[in-house]
This record gives sequence, C-alpha cells and structure tokens, in this order.
Amino acid sequence: MELKFQNNCNDIDWELVPEILKEAGMSFHNAAIHRQAFSASASVVFVFDEQQLIGFGRAISDGIVQAAIYDVAVLPSRQGQGIGKQIIQKIVASLPGCSFILYASPGKEPFYQKLNFRRMKTGMALFVKADNMTSRGFTE
Repeated sequence: MELKFQNNCNDIDWELVPEILKEAGMSFHNAAIHRQAFSASASVVFVFDEQQLIGFGRAISDGIVQAAIYDVAVLPSRQGQGIGKQIIQKIVASLPGCSFILYASPGKEPFYQKLNFRRMKTGMALFVKADNMTSRGFTE
C-alpha cells in the first residue's frame, strides 16, 4: 500500500468527495459545495492509494490560536489501517500553536480520544437542520 498525501485542492475529483462521505455514513452536500468548503479551509489533506482517492479531512482556522476540524472521512473498506489517524496528525501539524475542536459522528468519539482529543463539557451548536442533527444523535 503506497499512500500519497496531498495538502492542496489541485486535481481533486470533487464528485468523489460526497460519495466517500456518504459511504462513511457522514453528512454530505453536492460536489460544488465541498469544493468551495475545502478551498476556503486553512488546511486540507487528501489521501490517495495509487490514483484512487480514499480519504480526506480539512480544518478552518485563524492560523494562530484556534482551529476546527471537519469532514475527516476514509472509505469504509480502508478504515482501521491508520489512515484517519494520519489525516488528523497532518492537519494538526500544519497549524502549530492552535487548539483544535471537532465534532464526531456518534460512536466515533473513541477514535478521536486515542488521538488525545477530549470531550468538551461546554460545547454548543446552532445547526441549520437542527431536527436532523438531533435525530442523528449529535444534539440533545
């Protein structure tokens, strides 16, 4: 397995991004929305095996103090191989000195805890589709 990590949005097949998110059981938008979101992010990581996109992640940040990680996804057939861990590590390394927040899909918290993320007691959210996020287990 020869993984290639890419830290820019050049030559990405944006149609694959929502497909991978969907396969991973995560929320997704159309390809154009994801292209816009990744392009506006402070840090991006795309992972390829040969020429096949198999995972990605991104962070928004002020680049100095705070960052938030979003859209970390790996094809289910490739999960459990340390790829998600490498995505997170590369994002964190790209924004030195920043504190990071993220929200995980319900049940995925142990993955992030292994990477030293801790549960927040004061996290709050205002989602556009609030009922959907409650039904999916993200909010009370």
